[in-house]
Amino acid sequence: MSSDPSPSDSPIVLASASPRRAELIARLGLAPAAIDPADIDETPRKGELPAPYAARMAAEKAARVAARHPGVAVLGADTVVAAGRRILPKAEAEAEARTCLQLLSGRRHRVHSAVTLIDAGGTARHRLSTSIVRFKRLTAAEIEAYLAGGDWRGKAGAYAIQGYAESWVAMLAGSHSGVMGLPLFETRALLVAAGLLPPGPPSTPDA
Repeated sequence: MSSDPSPSDSPIVLASASPRRAELIARLGLAPAAIDPADIDETPRKGELPAPYAARMAAEKAARVAARHPGVAVLGADTVVAAGRRILPKAEAEAEARTCLQLLSGRRHRVHSAVTLIDAGGTARHRLSTSIVRFKRLTAAEIEAYLAGGDWRGKAGAYAIQGYAESWVAMLAGSHSGVMGLPLFETRALLVAAGLLPPGPPSTPDA
């Protein structure tokens, strides 16, 4: 018997180039009509805290793309890895990634994943998921091996939980999909409230 519905085309534009978010929204049985990255300035404001920053980024991404697709629903999202009040970068250089992993080693951190849905009529809805993750204490050799693999590149906090780094997670309280980049509980709630998703999964024929 088939357990996952095949994604069906939907009148939604995904304001993200992330393949992880496209994969996650497909789990809800949806395939966006288009993928249109927002390409906005993602510089945090002075003194901006991680959760409000994530919420602002999701809202600004959705608004930017909605302006290019009038009359069409747009879904924007942003995920922030935070060590205390510090927003960790989407690592692009090895030195930056190494610093992030050393900071996260053996300690708890928070992952804030925000979602904004702007419907075809222009109404914006917002949700935020916050998860707590604790890594094992990482050795220098483990960090260097991970850096050599390149899985950290472009990832918030320099790791992807759907990859090898998941084996470092000693504790996770919250949303696994949120840590991946799109919290499905919150995303589903927004889509159902906007009438873009039925309250239950679509029926599928037996395999």
